[in-house]
Order: sequence, then C-alpha cells, then structure tokens
Amino acid sequence: MPFILNPSPLIARRYLFARKNISLISTLTSISIAGVTIGTALLIVVLSVFNGFFDLIKNMLLAYDPDIRIEASFGRDMHLSENQLDFLHSHPSILVISPFAEGRALISHRGDTYKVAIVRGVDQQTFPDMVSLEVDFSGAPFDLGVHDRTPGMLMGRALMGQLGLQKGDEVALLSAQSIQRSLTQFSGPRLFNFDLRGVYMMDEMYDGSVIFVDKRAAQRLFNMRTAISGVDIKLTNHELAESVKQELITFFGDEFNVRSWYDLQKPLYDVMNLEKWGAFVILMIIVIVAALNIVGSLTMVVIQKTRDIALLLSIGFRQRDIRNIFLRQGVYIGIIGCGIGGAIGLVLCWLQDTFGFVKLAGAEAFIIDAYPVAVSAFDVTLVLIGSLFLCLAASLYPAIRASSVTISDALRYE
Repeated sequence: MPFILNPSPLIARRYLFARKNISLISTLTSISIAGVTIGTALLIVVLSVFNGFFDLIKNMLLAYDPDIRIEASFGRDMHLSENQLDFLHSHPSILVISPFAEGRALISHRGDTYKVAIVRGVDQQTFPDMVSLEVDFSGAPFDLGVHDRTPGMLMGRALMGQLGLQKGDEVALLSAQSIQRSLTQFSGPRLFNFDLRGVYMMDEMYDGSVIFVDKRAAQRLFNMRTAISGVDIKLTNHELAESVKQELITFFGDEFNVRSWYDLQKPLYDVMNLEKWGAFVILMIIVIVAALNIVGSLTMVVIQKTRDIALLLSIGFRQRDIRNIFLRQGVYIGIIGCGIGGAIGLVLCWLQDTFGFVKLAGAEAFIIDAYPVAVSAFDVTLVLIGSLFLCLAASLYPAIRASSVTISDALRYE
C-alpha cells in the first residue's frame, strides 16, 4: 500500500520521544544527548579561548611587525628600482611603505661597553604610521634627526633601565663594519654618537634589544651607502597579507624574499595552531564516547522493536525505509545535542567576553586579567558538523541491523 506521506520521520520521533517508563534504553539515549551536548559546548569554548589568545598575541606582534616584509634573498643589502617602487605605491591594498636599514652594533656609554643590540634605521616620515608604539620623546613627537651634529636614538624602556641610561644621554654605537674597516685602514674603529632622545614602551620580546635610529644614520653606521635592508609594508587589511604576498612574489621574483606577518613569527603561530587543533582532537573524544552510547542505545531499540519492524515490513515498508527510521534517530540525537551544546557554548563565550568571569592566574603580571575569547564561525560550524556526522555514523550499524530483519525471524519466537 503506497503512502502519501513518508512516515519514517514520525516513527523515528515516536521511538525516540514517546512517553515511556525509565529504562536502560532511555537512560543510554539521555547519556548520548548529554555527551554530545557537553562535548559540543566544550569544543566551542576551548577553541574560542585559543582564538582569543591567538588574536591577542597577533595584535601584540602586529604593533611592531609589518603586514609584509620584503628583503634580499641573497646578501644583506638590497636596492629597489623605480619600476618596483611604482608597483608598490600603486597597489590598491598597500597603505604604507617604510624602508629600513638594520644591523647589530655594540652599545657604549662614557667609555664602558655594554651589550650588542639590534639597530634599525627607519624612515621618520613613514615609521610612525607603520607601528603602534607608545613613545615618549623629548621635544617633537617623533624626531630622530640631527641636532647639534648628533642624530637621535629611540630605545626601549627595559633596555634603557638595564643599561642605567636616561633621556638626553649620549650613546655610542660600534658596528662590525666599522671594526672591519679599521683593520683594513690600520686605524681605530669609528664610534658613531647618538643622542638618546626618546623611549618606547612595548612588549618585552622587543624591548630587550631593538634600538631605532634614522635610516641615513644607520646606513652610515653599517657602511651601506644608499642600500637598505628591506621594506616594511602595511596593508589596508592584514588579512589580505597572503594574497598580496603571492602577487609580490610573482612580480619581484626569486631575487627578493617576501614574508607575511605570519611568516615573520611562524614558529610561534604554528605552535599555537597545533595546540588549538590538538585540543580539538582530544575534546572530540567526548563526542565519540557519546556516539558509542548511541550505537548501544539504538541497537537495543532494534532488538526491542523487532516485532514492530516485522509488522512494518509486512505492510509494505522497504528495507531502506526501516534503515532511515534508525538513521533519523541518530540525526535527532545529534541535532538536539549539537543545538543545546552550541547554544551553551556560545552563551558561555559571550559571558566570558563580556564579564570575564574566569580570571587568569597571575594576571597582575599580564596585560589582561581574564581569559580572552574570540568566536570563529568556521570553528563553530566545524564542531557542529563534526558532532552531527559522528552521531549519524554511530547510528549506521543499528540502522543496517534493523534493515536486515526479516518477517520470519521476527515472528519465529512469537
């Protein structure tokens, strides 16, 4: 007898939600739903916390790192042609172009030598737009120019404290190029004096060794003439870095090394991503355990409903219809668990992001006091689809077993 409507969803819902006394089957079903709910909620919360830390570290690093950096593939120095500069200036996604000259130099003050530091010569016009530094200058907001025949220097507060320096002190820098030149010319190495004109406050990973001077002063210090070490590029949106990077690689060729903000700190970003997806795999075990409960509960339903299955077969149901009934039960369990778990996970993320209930241990020494949260639509979708797929896969065996029931087997023991 043909059916006008497909009764499989109705039967599946009745088997799953019909009023019945508490039994082992209903208990296992409840445990399955609870497991999927807890696993889904935890996955969303944990992945969002990892995203929050990733964004926090990324924003801290992007305060100093450019969106894209171009350097010479071979050697220290590089030159850009007019055609290459025109290409960079005309690119619609490029906002700021800042050339720099960089090297290492020995810091000396009043005849005492201290330590080797990274000295970066920057363009005074474009550098303030390239980075987000909290700077304290004596006089002009950003002035590394020559005053009284002495160029200016910008040093990190931590390094300045380590060396016992103060703003206004005269600091000498000695580069390896100066030492090498003195050996060939049989004269003493030339010291380059700088006026410690400003101090910047930044994360400790940079405060330790980076000193900023004017680009032309750095070129004289490292005997670079008109060469530069590289070009920093700021984009209209740092998320475009990978696509713009590929365009620049195609245009510049193998002569230059083009790196995005991710490439500049790749080991750190890779470790954070590895930790995130490692946690995803581990927490997915909770959903897998819940899926195993689905296998047990639906298999017991198949055994309990063998007589009903035989009756359905006798009135015209096909094996495919029987299989769909039990597959739908697994899907319903997954939808309920994923729906409730997803809602709980998103609400917990919103509460943490808004009120910061869960505090960081030792937060007084960190820039934030509570766990950061950043919900990703991709992560939420992946968690929901993955959990639902596991529930569907878990219902496959009971569904196949139910579809293999025959009328003679079902009525044999009646």
